[in-house]
Amino acid sequence: MYAIIDIETTGLSPQRNKITEIAIFIHDGDKIVDKFSTLINPECFISANITRLTGITNEMVADAPKFWEVAKDIVLLTEGKIFVAHNASFDYNFIKHEFKSLGYDFKQEKICTVQLSRKIIPGRKSYSLGKLCNELNIPLNGRHRAAGDALATVKLFEHLLKIDPSLAGLKSGKFYNLESSKIKKLPEDTGVYYLHNQQGDIIYIGKSKNICTRILSHFNNEKTSKALKMVDETHDISFEITGSDLIAQLLESDEIKNHKPKYNRRQRRKSNHYGIYSSIDEFGYICFVVDEMGENVPLIAFNSAKEARERLYHLSEEYELCQKLCGLYDTAGACFYYQLNQCKGACIQKEAVDDYNLRANELIQNLSYDNQSFFIIDKGRSEEEKSVVKIKNGKYIGFGFINVNLVRPNIENLSGAIQRYPDNRDVQQIIRTYLKQHAVEKLIPF
Repeated sequence: MYAIIDIETTGLSPQRNKITEIAIFIHDGDKIVDKFSTLINPECFISANITRLTGITNEMVADAPKFWEVAKDIVLLTEGKIFVAHNASFDYNFIKHEFKSLGYDFKQEKICTVQLSRKIIPGRKSYSLGKLCNELNIPLNGRHRAAGDALATVKLFEHLLKIDPSLAGLKSGKFYNLESSKIKKLPEDTGVYYLHNQQGDIIYIGKSKNICTRILSHFNNEKTSKALKMVDETHDISFEITGSDLIAQLLESDEIKNHKPKYNRRQRRKSNHYGIYSSIDEFGYICFVVDEMGENVPLIAFNSAKEARERLYHLSEEYELCQKLCGLYDTAGACFYYQLNQCKGACIQKEAVDDYNLRANELIQNLSYDNQSFFIIDKGRSEEEKSVVKIKNGKYIGFGFINVNLVRPNIENLSGAIQRYPDNRDVQQIIRTYLKQHAVEKLIPF
C-alpha cells in the first residue's frame, strides 16, 4: 500500500517554514482506496510570493486546522504504507519536522517519483512534475495545490507501474534493490560501510559517525547522475562498526586503497588539501610556509589555504615568531612587526638563530609526533572496550581493540591487540589532524 502525498508550504526550509496544505491518496498498487486533503493554518505569515505561486492566502488558512489537530489523522492514514511523492525528500522532511515539533518520530519508507522516472523513463529534458505530466499527457489540474499535484503524482506513479509492474512489489521504497529488513538493521553507530552491486562487488566505501543516517543520505541524493547510478547499482550493504571515528577514518582509507571501488575514484576524504610545512633558510632559521599537500607529510593539514594561514598566524603570535619567516609577510627587508617591536629581528638576522629556533621547535613539537612512540586510546565498540592505535617512532603501525574488563591495558597487552596496517601519507595526515582537532581519551607513551 502506498500513501501518495503532496504538500504546500510557506517556503523551502523545514526548519524555518511551515505546511499550509496537505493531500494524501492511499493507493493499493491498482487504484485509489482512500484520500485526505485539507488546508493547514501554519501559524505564521504567508508571503505574497508564496500566495502568487500557490494561490493560498492568509485569509484562506485563518480558520483551517493547525498541524497538530490533523496529525493523528495523518498517522492513522499513512501508517504501514510507503510514502510516495514527487521529490519525496522535500515533502517527507517537512512532515517529519512538523511531527518532531510535536515530540513524535515520523518514520516511513519512501519512493521518489523523480528518481523512479529517471530510472524507468530516462532521457527526459526535465523531471519536474509539470513537464513530465505534459510529456506523458497526464492531466494536472490545480498546479501548486496539494490535491492537484498529489493526484497528478498518482497518475504518474500508475504510469510507471504499467511500464515496470515489478514496482508493485516494492518493499523498501527508494531501496528497491534491497530487502527492507536490510535497511532496518542498519546501525546508528560509528563505522565503515560498503555498498555492493548485484555480483557482490564493492562499488563504494564510506565512513560515518552514524552509518544508518549516512546511507539514507546517499539514497536521498537525487541531485547528480552519479548518485542515482550508485543507488541503482546497490543491491547489498555491509558494514563494520568501529566505535571510534579515528578508527573509521583509518579503516576507510585502507579499504579504499585495497578495493578501489568504482565510485571512490579518489580518496574519499575531500579535506586536508593544504598544510603547514617547515624548512631551514640560508641563515639557519626555521621557516614555516602554507602550501598544497604533496608527497611530504605536513606538520598539520587544513581544508583550505585560508584556514591554514589563519592558524599559522595565531601560532606565530603564540610562539613569538617572525611573520616573514612564517611566510605571512612578503618583504626583502625587515617585517612590519619588527618596526612595531613585536618581532625580535630574525627577519634581518638580528635575533640569535638558537634563540629563535628554540621557540620554532616548540611549535613543531606541538604539531608533530615525529620519532615519538605512543598508543592512542579512545572509545571502542562497546562500554567495555577501548580502541587502540599504535605509533612507533613516528610511524603508524595499526589499530585494534581491547576489553578493559578482561585485559589490563599495559604496553604488552596494548601491542598484542594491534592489527598491522600499512603506513602512508594519508593515514599519517588522518592521525595528525585528528589529534589536533579532537580530544582522545588517553595517549600512552612507550
